[in-house]
Amino acid sequence: MRAIRGLWRWRHNPLRRTTDLVECWLALAALLLILVVAPVSGVLAGTAAQDALDRSMREQRDSRWEVTATVVRELDRSVLDIDPEAAASDTRTRVLADWTAPDGGEHRGPALTPLESPEPGDRFTLWTDETGRTVARPLDPATATTHAVLAGFGAALVAVALLEGGRRLALRRLVKGRHARWDREWERAGPDWGRTGTGS
Repeated sequence: MRAIRGLWRWRHNPLRRTTDLVECWLALAALLLILVVAPVSGVLAGTAAQDALDRSMREQRDSRWEVTATVVRELDRSVLDIDPEAAASDTRTRVLADWTAPDGGEHRGPALTPLESPEPGDRFTLWTDETGRTVARPLDPATATTHAVLAGFGAALVAVALLEGGRRLALRRLVKGRHARWDREWERAGPDWGRTGTGS
């Protein structure tokens, strides 16, 4: 709105310089581009991210199976748990478990269980691939949508930043040109400008 008011105010003002008018038009163009380009880029990026995540979700659902595992015994914390904050906030327990893979093979190995105090014989579910190796659970729709929305917002913010950065660079060039013209005018006026009795 400031740019529009500025354009209106400068229309017939005798003190208006060309650079002032260019600056106002530049601000108006940047505002209009931000209002159009940012939402469009956000929607396009969010839609593309949602499509990619939906494909990934389908692939994961087709290649991962939820199986029931039986606790053999509780294991000590892994040596890889080097971050004390992450280790303290993780509510899962590391156990040695038996499970049957989707291909019928019997497996035994370390697994993470949500059970608070697992006892031998307790059952829990875990995700495996078709050969029985443990894998992360598939991506759920809510998480995929959240990631897509964040991608859309990120793309919109990048578009705004690029447009505003371009406007500021153009404005900087305008101001540099304005200052260069002022310097030339001061040089032409000479060092005696404003002194009495110097022929002015």
